[in-house]
Amino acid sequence: MKSPVSTLLLSGLLLGVTLPVVAADAAKGRQLHDANCVRCHDSGVYTRADRRIQSLEALHNQVARCELTLDLKWFDEDRANVVEHLNEAFYGFQ
Repeated sequence: MKSPVSTLLLSGLLLGVTLPVVAADAAKGRQLHDANCVRCHDSGVYTRADRRIQSLEALHNQVARCELTLDLKWFDEDRANVVEHLNEAFYGFQ
């Protein structure tokens, strides 16, 4: 038996309906960053001339790697919030 939610999602996909995407929250991302990421490094890693992150995709991947390294078990929303904070504060990717 299908759940009502899965039936609704399947129906929406078949009809071409898209669900609204919730925008990432940079303020929540900053809180998560400040509580976790500064264990390993300060903001200099984001501003140095030879920084490794050169795209939004690379930033998402790096945040996911750091999450795994620290065994944080964040939700997708948490990772998106941290990426949003870092992108707003340091990177400015489109």
